[in-house]
Amino acid sequence: MPEEKKEIELLKEKLFYARKNAAETLDADKIAAADAFCEGYKTFLNDAKTEREAVRFMVERAEAQGFVPFDRDKRYAPGSKVYFNNRGKALVLCVIGKRKLSEGIRLSAAHIDSPRLDLKPCPLYEDSDLALFKTHYYGGIKKYQWAAIPLALHGVIVKKDGTSVTVNIGEAADDPQFVVTDLLPHLAGEQMKRTLSEGIRGEELNVLVGSRPFASDEGSEKVKLHMLQILFQKYGVTEEDFLSAELEVVPAFAARDIGLDRSMIGSYGHDDRVCAYPAAQAIFAIEAPEYTAVTCLTDKEEIGSEGNTGLNSSYLKYFIADLAHANGENYHTVLRHTQCLSADVNAAFDPTFPDVAEKMNASFLNRGVVITKYTGARGKSGTSDASAEYMGKVRRMLDDNGVVWQIGELGKVDAGGGGTVAMFLAALDIDVVDLGVPVLSMHAPFEVVSKLDVYMAYCAFKAFFEDQ
Repeated sequence: MPEEKKEIELLKEKLFYARKNAAETLDADKIAAADAFCEGYKTFLNDAKTEREAVRFMVERAEAQGFVPFDRDKRYAPGSKVYFNNRGKALVLCVIGKRKLSEGIRLSAAHIDSPRLDLKPCPLYEDSDLALFKTHYYGGIKKYQWAAIPLALHGVIVKKDGTSVTVNIGEAADDPQFVVTDLLPHLAGEQMKRTLSEGIRGEELNVLVGSRPFASDEGSEKVKLHMLQILFQKYGVTEEDFLSAELEVVPAFAARDIGLDRSMIGSYGHDDRVCAYPAAQAIFAIEAPEYTAVTCLTDKEEIGSEGNTGLNSSYLKYFIADLAHANGENYHTVLRHTQCLSADVNAAFDPTFPDVAEKMNASFLNRGVVITKYTGARGKSGTSDASAEYMGKVRRMLDDNGVVWQIGELGKVDAGGGGTVAMFLAALDIDVVDLGVPVLSMHAPFEVVSKLDVYMAYCAFKAFFEDQ
């Protein structure tokens, strides 16, 4: 009987698909490496809460690693490191490989924008002796989650003369912070009859910014005037300068370890900085790859990848075309042979809310990086569906390099859905599949990921770039 049981177990091990907890499969050194890697990731989360800050952060580190601005008229030798900064809101990092570009590029693409509150063009107003900012939310949020939490103001104001000032208020220990107010439960009877999606409405996401009036006995809107005086003294801007500003309201809290075992990270902006950071660190770690390696950190994914800094535009295609032209290559051929990991997150299974997930095809915290063959909604609309051939290549690459990984869908069929940049890359005739990190409370102001999953993402991207 024991021999028979052993034979059955061996057969199961051979034939069954078994997802393993990374904490049980990795040795102590790998777990320590994961924890150490995530300390750098937490720094990135705290220093780069907007797409502009993420680009500045990565350009600084790229230049420290020997990357130089890309020159479209120059032919680069293998091992050369270049970057292309697209309007300060998207970034392409590239290490030239030994093989001809016509044999393809190894491309990873992550987005660096996250759901937030944007200030309206005319945001500042006074009502009942309080000064507030009007906002327009960006991306898919649960609006009620943004009330009664500490908020910070980040962004840039461009004056009429072309000069710009960088704004960052609410992050330093002695900075003031901001808040969207909410009703007390004692008086919220009518509000609580609303549906959850209407608990806080879009036009109620008004940010409280001040209450003391300008020191004068005469005039109206004295609190608003006082706020403008403070901004003028600090930044030299007037109310009209809001018309040419990009100011984002984001959660003011810092990334923190979660759990008694410190196995997780809670933070704003894991989606999708949790893939952007490992993808960038992976390209920083390679020297002379076989194939040219590219990491694209893009903007606007949360609103459909539109605009000239989103991947539904042509800037990445033009970069590859310029690279091909300088090397006497046809860029259509380069694209056709390019392989891509679309670096984006998936929804981790939450045992508190199991009904939206189909457990056999959900992703779980601590089971490694997740491959999402397709996203979309309903009948796979709005997605790229990776081919079986490319899935086979990615499986082999991950297994050969000891990367802990799992498969995952974004919830039950017809439960909802979402999209990534993969469909725009597939439209360029590129083989692509989504690979990223499972996230709890995705799109909330405070999301949660596993440190081991973050590190496995780095290992996956590095193996991808080094694969021959």
